Amino acid sequence: MLKEIGLGQDAEYAYRTLLKEPTAEVQVMAEQFGWSVDRVSTALAELSELSLVRPSLENRESSRPVDPELGLKMLIQSQEMELLKFQQTLSESKLAVARLIADYRDEEHRLAPSTVTLASGPDAIQAAIEKVSHECRDECEVFLPGGAQPAVSLQQSRPLDLMLLERSVRVRCVYLDSIRNDRPTSEYAQWLGEQGGQVRTVAHLPLRMIIWDRRVALVPVDPHDPDLGAFLLSSPGPVGALQALFEQIWQAGSRFGEDRDRCRNSDGAPADQESAVLGLLAAGLTDEVIARKLGVSVRTSRRITAELMSRLGARSRFQLGALAAQRGWLAG
Repeated sequence: MLKEIGLGQDAEYAYRTLLKEPTAEVQVMAEQFGWSVDRVSTALAELSELSLVRPSLENRESSRPVDPELGLKMLIQSQEMELLKFQQTLSESKLAVARLIADYRDEEHRLAPSTVTLASGPDAIQAAIEKVSHECRDECEVFLPGGAQPAVSLQQSRPLDLMLLERSVRVRCVYLDSIRNDRPTSEYAQWLGEQGGQVRTVAHLPLRMIIWDRRVALVPVDPHDPDLGAFLLSSPGPVGALQALFEQIWQAGSRFGEDRDRCRNSDGAPADQESAVLGLLAAGLTDEVIARKLGVSVRTSRRITAELMSRLGARSRFQLGALAAQRGWLAG
C-alpha cells in the first residue's frame, strides 16, 4: 500500500532492506537483489527525493535509512497537505462552476423568460388570478366545472368580474347545466349576464380554466384537486390549444336562461346531459365520478342511466354502451 503515498515497488524493497541492513552498499544490494547497479541507484534516488534515506557519513558508498516513524509520517503528512490543497482547489472550482451556471441561467431567463409559473395552494392561485385579471384588457374566458360553486368562490369572483366588465372586457363563462339546481350559482350567473357578461352551460367540462386576452391561461396541476396548485401558462402553443378547446365547447353550449329540453330530442337522440353520461359510462367511470363531473347528485346520475337503459331496452350497462354505439349516440 506504500505506492499510494508515492513509494514505488523498487524503492520500497530497497528501503525495507536498508532498514534491516543500514550499512548495505549499492554494489552489495545489486548483487543481493539480482539487479543492476543503475536500478539500485534509481531506487535510492527515489528514496532520497522522498526524504527516506540520507547519505551515510561513515561510508560514501552507502545510504542510511531515515527512521520510518519519522520519514513515512512526514511523507503521509505531505500527501495530506497535497490532498487539502486539492480539496480547496476543488471547492473553489465548484464555486466558480456554480457562479458560471447561475450567470448562464440568468442570461437564459433574460433572453427567454419562463412561460410556466406554478402557484401552490388556494391563496397563491387567487393572487395569480387577481394579478392577471387586473392586467387583462380585451377578454376573459372561464370554464367552471363542478356544478354548484362554493360561496367563497362566488364572493371572490364578483369584484373581479365587475372590474373586468366595467373596463369593457368581454367576459365569457361556461358552467355545467346542473347549476340551475343551485340557487346561489344560478343567481350569480344571472347577475353576470345582467352586467354584460356572457354565460353558457354544457353537460360536461374537461377542467377548470381561465384564459386572459388569449395570451395567458390558468389550469390546475391536478384537475381532480384544483386547490392543490395551478400552472400559469404564457407560451403561445399551449394557450392557443386551450383557446381552441374553449371555443369548441362554447359553441356547443346553450345560453344561460334559455329553456333546455332535458328529455330526448324529437328524433329520440339523447339530450346533452344524457350524451355526457353515455360518454362517461363508455370511459368506465363510476356513478360517483360521473355525478361529480356533471355537477349533479349520484342519485340523478343513476336515474339518467336507468332512463337510457329503459329507452334502449338494455339489461346491463355494457349492453347500453353497445346499443348506444349502434345508434351513433357515442361521440367519436
